[in-house]
Amino acid sequence: MQLSAQPYEERLTAPRSWWLISFLVGVSCALILLPFGTLPMLGGLVGGTAVAAITASSYGSVRIRVVGGSLIAGEAKVPVTALGEAEILDAEEARAWRTYKADTRAFLLLRAYIPTALRVEVTDPDDPTPYLYLSTREPQRLAEALRAARAAAPGAA
Repeated sequence: MQLSAQPYEERLTAPRSWWLISFLVGVSCALILLPFGTLPMLGGLVGGTAVAAITASSYGSVRIRVVGGSLIAGEAKVPVTALGEAEILDAEEARAWRTYKADTRAFLLLRAYIPTALRVEVTDPDDPTPYLYLSTREPQRLAEALRAARAAAPGAA
């Protein structure tokens, strides 16, 4: 596999506050089970915390990568040659593209806890997807990695 000129990888991890909330979910489960005794209460604390932590971890495990001439964003894998210009979206513009400017055919990799995003046009005429909306903490770096990968792709002009 050929690596892109400027490799990029980002994991869209959940915020730290979610881990505190996971613990509080466990405490809530423990309090619900308190009338049944100490052992069920401890089970509720451990089980509730574990389930909430696993949920937060899995939601924050999605990755965005530019590698081998492809953009891999969550479940999507798109060759960089099928992508057009990338538009960096600040917090306000990102919110607009998530709401009233959104196209129902677009691929959206949304994480509400990440305020900035990148909107990348899809230029492949056989693909009905007009653009990719990617929540990212480093939109400038992702746009540069896409540009570099497109320039390094075979057949790039």
